[in-house]
Amino acid sequence: MPISSRRGILASAIAVAAALAVAGAPAAQAAHRPAIEVSGGVTQPVFSYADAIREYVRVESSVDADNDGKKDLIRVDIIRPKESGTGFKVPVIMDESPYYDNLGRGNESERKTYDAAGNPVKFPLFYDNYFVPRGYAVLDVDMDGTTKSDGCPTSGGRSDVLGGKAVVDWLNGRATAYDAAGKKVKATWSNGRTGMIGKSYDGTLANGVAATGVEGLDTIVPISAISSWYDYSRMNGTVWWKGEEDGLADTVDTDPPAKCAAVNAALGVGQDDVTGNYNSFWDSRNYRSAPAPSVSRVHASVFAVHGTNDLNVKPNQFSSWWAGLSARGVPRKVWLSQYGHVDPFDFRRDAWVSTLHQWFDYWLWHVPNGVMKQPRASIETAPDVWSSQSDWPAPSARPLALSPQADGSLGIARSSGSASFTDARVDEGTLVSDPTVPQPYRLAYTTPPLKQNVRLSGTPTVSLRLKSDRPAADLGALLVDYGTDTRVNYEGSGSGVRTLTTEDCHGSSTATDDACYRQVVTDTVTSDVNVVTRGFLDAQNRTSPSHSSPLVPGRTYSVKWQTLPQDYSFKAGHRLGLILFGVDSDVQYEEDATGAGVTVDLAGSAVTLPAVVSGVSPTAKPFSADQPWRGPANVVLPRQPLLFK
Repeated sequence: MPISSRRGILASAIAVAAALAVAGAPAAQAAHRPAIEVSGGVTQPVFSYADAIREYVRVESSVDADNDGKKDLIRVDIIRPKESGTGFKVPVIMDESPYYDNLGRGNESERKTYDAAGNPVKFPLFYDNYFVPRGYAVLDVDMDGTTKSDGCPTSGGRSDVLGGKAVVDWLNGRATAYDAAGKKVKATWSNGRTGMIGKSYDGTLANGVAATGVEGLDTIVPISAISSWYDYSRMNGTVWWKGEEDGLADTVDTDPPAKCAAVNAALGVGQDDVTGNYNSFWDSRNYRSAPAPSVSRVHASVFAVHGTNDLNVKPNQFSSWWAGLSARGVPRKVWLSQYGHVDPFDFRRDAWVSTLHQWFDYWLWHVPNGVMKQPRASIETAPDVWSSQSDWPAPSARPLALSPQADGSLGIARSSGSASFTDARVDEGTLVSDPTVPQPYRLAYTTPPLKQNVRLSGTPTVSLRLKSDRPAADLGALLVDYGTDTRVNYEGSGSGVRTLTTEDCHGSSTATDDACYRQVVTDTVTSDVNVVTRGFLDAQNRTSPSHSSPLVPGRTYSVKWQTLPQDYSFKAGHRLGLILFGVDSDVQYEEDATGAGVTVDLAGSAVTLPAVVSGVSPTAKPFSADQPWRGPANVVLPRQPLLFK
């Protein structure tokens, strides 16, 4: 039976029982036995946040990441309703993170704080303030090797993931934990159902733990999360940045450097910055495929959120994970925004809190609120404008192949002839400027004005027939929207948002942990040009990301690669551009250009978009008659800030 069918039957049966037992319980009975209160399909805040139990345990992991001869103990800070216990067991919302004592969490970089006895008094983010009064326990877990946990961080490696799995096992009676006094302690207050949530590294850990198939993890909410660490710092053999794995581990580890020096050195070697190739090191950090934690093992439902313009955790991390979940029939939901590396709490706050509340109530309390009957995908189509659809990519999208023409246009018909560029490091503003003016470092092609809106929904593919005069060449492609519009300023300093001085509150507060956060609004920019998506290939990795095969100078090759996925509408009257070049210095921070001369055979080259053309077939000619046009000159584009958290 497919996962979705099993889940639906189980959830329906338990939800009916829960509704009868909770919503219909007599007042006298409720006075003797604590129970959640449900109204309008969601749990109500009937438990005291101020009186909640705040404690910690240390859960024994199955690994010894720091090689000290002892299994690592994972610090788990817990806040739960004081009523929770043998008579009233509660589900868990868990945020496992490496950032609790270094970069902090959220837009305001909150860190944990503790009382004199070491018990937690401040839990970052709003999850505890909002959900504990509604009958949940919230667990903030220090990732292996960070904050108050033993071990060493391994940047997505086995120990990172298995530490979180051990906590889920403990909540279900399968692992050992110790309290503050060192005594073994059981989670007698847990009903065995856990949901993991988090942004960036935190959401990555949720993906990884779910990919182990651990029982008791009922749902995950990965926000801007990694599903394959190779794709985090590489793309088809090209290098986004060097020293990423050991550098990130060093960032999140606040212990004396000597403790994890050997582990860190191994990360530096394993990542292979010299070739940029995929290897066994990266395979152990790929949660999409066996034998590592694999998407094939996921049975938890997934509510994913990602920015299609996130240039830190790039959107192919989501799209490849989503495809694997779809193939498995995993119950799932997605929000796709036009922002960069931004939490939905900071771009769609009220709707996010409401939807997340419904999601956790459904999957962890089995409240029958209809959240799974809502459209599966919510897509931001313009600044603060959202639309719903049955799935992603848009089910109506069809391939639209566009070919570069000898006259510099981009059209449906195949052309003839050839054109050349030199592999060089160039910034995006320079690459997209004056597209009708020949430049040695790029080839630029633009369509005539579009007759109607053309929506890109999915992952474009670039196919080139080419030859190089050197054994190595970098290949890059930009899809560009030429046309004046107001767009989310995803390359700006806030990755598309601007933080205000005013606050709003979601949940209950204490003197040491308030539920109020600074409000955030969308940052927009009106511009004549927008880089819609990007894609890169080291031509030596044309047949495999795992092996470098030098080019024979002068020999012709057919190469193909995917750009980053996107969901974006090119408006009628705008022009769609394709820029071919070597290295994009704005996002390929560490890739060196080869200086190779690359000659492209136009007849054997095209870019194919999954497109929705105003409800008509993409085979219909979508262009108006062309007019003399040059395009924007001297374009200056900011570089999106690199925000790890």
